[in-house]
Parts: sequence; C-alpha cells; structure tokens
Amino acid sequence: MQNTIVQNSISTEIVKSKVFTTDSSNAVKLQLTNSNIVFSDFKQPLETEASIFVNTSKLHQTFVGIGAALTDASAETFYKLTKENQDKFMEAYYSVNKGIGYSLARTIIHSCDFSSESYTYIEEGDKDLKTFSIEHDKQFRIPFTKLAIKAAGGKLTTYASPWSPPAFMKTNNNMLQGGKLKLEFYQPWANYYVKFIKAYEKEGIPIWGLSIQNEPMAKQTWESCIYTAEEERDFLKNNLGPTLEKEGLGDKKIIVWDHNRDLLFERANVILSDPEANKYVWGTGFHWYEDWKDGTPMYQNVAAVNDTYPDKNLIFTEGCNEKYDLSRIEDPKLAERYGKAMINDFNNGTVAWTDWNILLNETGGPNHVGNLCFSPVHGDTQTGQLTFTNSYYYIGHFSKFIRPGAKRISTGTTVNYLSATSFLNEDGSIVVVALNESDNAIDYMLTIDTKTSKIKMPAHSIQTVILN
Repeated sequence: MQNTIVQNSISTEIVKSKVFTTDSSNAVKLQLTNSNIVFSDFKQPLETEASIFVNTSKLHQTFVGIGAALTDASAETFYKLTKENQDKFMEAYYSVNKGIGYSLARTIIHSCDFSSESYTYIEEGDKDLKTFSIEHDKQFRIPFTKLAIKAAGGKLTTYASPWSPPAFMKTNNNMLQGGKLKLEFYQPWANYYVKFIKAYEKEGIPIWGLSIQNEPMAKQTWESCIYTAEEERDFLKNNLGPTLEKEGLGDKKIIVWDHNRDLLFERANVILSDPEANKYVWGTGFHWYEDWKDGTPMYQNVAAVNDTYPDKNLIFTEGCNEKYDLSRIEDPKLAERYGKAMINDFNNGTVAWTDWNILLNETGGPNHVGNLCFSPVHGDTQTGQLTFTNSYYYIGHFSKFIRPGAKRISTGTTVNYLSATSFLNEDGSIVVVALNESDNAIDYMLTIDTKTSKIKMPAHSIQTVILN
C-alpha cells in the first residue's frame, strides 16, 4: 500500500516539492531554495554526470529517531545562557516547525568525562545500594531533560549509558583509567541500573532503553570500564537481562557494544550468537571514532551486522568532532563528517542516530579531564550567547524531515563526491538527503523510479528534497 502511494505521487510531471539547502560557505542555512521541481520521463545519466536514483519499490528499516546526549556539560552550559537563549535553544533543537525536530536523547548514568567532576549515586563501598540517590542530577541534568521533553511535545525517546561502575566495584579501584567490573559486583551493578531507571522515571523521565557500557574496549583517562565480548555477554544474560525482567523492566531496549565500528561485527557475533544473551538484545550500538587509524570510517561493518542479524537493530550512539579549536568552527569538513556518516549508516541499516553533547561551552567543555570537543551548538557562558555551527544545520537536514516511523528507500549515486539516502514518511512524503563534498557547484539528476529531474547544488553543501 505504501509503495502504491509513492508511485502515484510522481505520476505527473510536476509534483509538490521543496528543496532545502545549507551552503557551508555562506548564510544559506536550511533555507527553502526551490519549490517547483519539474520531473520528466526517465533519463539515463552519462558516466560523467552526477545522479541519484531512488527505487521506491524497495523499503527497508523503520526509522526510530535522531537526537543527542543530554550530558552534565550540556545542562550546566544551558543554565548559564540568557533565558531568551535557553528558550531559543530548546525550540531550535526540538520544534519540528521552527527547529530541527530532535526525537531521541541519550543520558548518562552518573558521571562521564563531560561532567565537572566524577561522582556516583551511592556512598563508596555501599554494595547494597542503600544510599542510592540521584540528588546530584536534580540541580542541572534532570530539569534540563524535562525541558527537552516538553519542547519535543511531551515525548522524547531516551536511553541511558554508564561510563564506569563505582570505584570499589572495579579491579583498579578507580572510576577512571579502565579497569574491570569485579565478578562479585556483577549483580549489585545490575541492580544499580534498575535503581537509576526507576529513580528517573519517578522524576517524570521515561527511560526507553540502555546500553550496557560506553566504549567497553577503551582505557580512558576519564570514567571507563573494560569488558571483553564474553564478559559483556555473560553480564547481560546472567545478571542485567534477568534483573530487568524480574523488576518489571523487561520492556527496556538493551543495546550492546556502544563502541566503534571497527569491532562492531566481531562483538555482535559473540553476543548475538548466544541464544540466552540474544533474547535480551534490542540492538547493537556504535560510535565513529575508528577513523583514528587511517581516516577511513568502516561503514561495511554496519552492513555486515545488519546482514547477519536482520532481526536486531542498529543504533549510532555517539559521535563528535574531537579537539576543540575555535579557528576550525566553520570548517566544512566538521559538518560533512556528520552528513557522510548519517547517510552511510542509514543506508547500511541503522534505525537511530545520536550525536554526542547537544551543547558545549565556548571552550568545548566543561570536561573534568580536559577532553574538549566540538558540538553542533556552543553556548558562551560569559555572554550567554549561542553559536549554531554548520553541523547543527547538516544534522537538521535529516532530523527535521525524516520522522519516526519512516521507512528507508533504496538509493544509489553515480559519483563519489555525491552521496544520498531516502525515506518514505508515514504521511506519504518522500525525503531525499543529498551531500556534495566537492569543491564545485553541481547539477545532479534525481530519478524517482521512472521520472527524472535536475537540481542545482552548491559546493560543500547538503540538500533535502521533499516530494509530497
């Protein structure tokens, strides 16, 4: 039925259409640049021509949402903005009409590096969790998250991730610098997730899901904890999964791995090939930092997991541009990293995509170990002003127009500098997002089944084409 709607929508030469463009080199940001695309009969592109082909008879995964992490750093920065800019920020991110329509959020289970200090919700040594309290979060992060939910229309799909168990539960007796969860604390740590979920939901913040551990292969200078694939599998099937079910939280979506694309396929195989662990897993999460090796993202591993475990979901759980440097804030490569990753991750089966910090200050923090980074929006804590970078607009080309419940449509391109993905929204509209990474403006051909149009696109830009 959906396919029929798509095909009928392009049966005339002129359809209702809109093209929104962001040009990284000027003031054109998510602006309507064309509202009258003319389609004619299919035209075969030459090998020298840039072309996008969309096959509406092939529908794939169902889209869950796009959003970002609501960290301590983001919340603390937010409350140093002027009231006018606080309101502007919430509208800019969460309003579908006036902003970019975020529908997904990630929160942290006690501290991470993007907190002003390390902390937990219990007194050190309290294995029975009798002192458990989220009082710390009530100052900034909880009210910040509630405002985000309100701005999103009352519903924001939110999942949680821990960076480290409390120090006494670990082999190195330190929340920082890696270490492992001691076997005798597997069950108390599983109980900790339950306490967190129930405490946040009591505050009016529904928790949709959780990942088991942020970056379980990384020994970091900040909060971190190492699990082998087998250790993560066993903690899930013997402790966390059964504990959530026992506590009436069996509907929470459990995400495994939550680390880079390089080991994504290996980790997924170890955990998902075990029937007892598999039954608790909603999906596999991944980050984009594997390109530190040679500068090349390993998108093929996303496809490999999708092909091997088609009954499970894929979710991008974290990505940001590292090493904050104010002089690079308008570098088009920062925004293009988002555009390229989102297109490729969606085309390889990803259902949800989560940016890292939704907001950082004018230094790329606060971060208690100096791991300063870029975010799509920066707030100046001295002046209370906001800076919206190109990355914000590039993400918005997806999040504003592709809505939860959409189905991805098969899409291909004919040149490497032009990439694209397409979705069919539940209202019948087709959304095509195209990225031009070249130094030149182009005229590309857009073919939807048997109809072809030609669209102009600036150098280093991104476009969203909407066909109703």
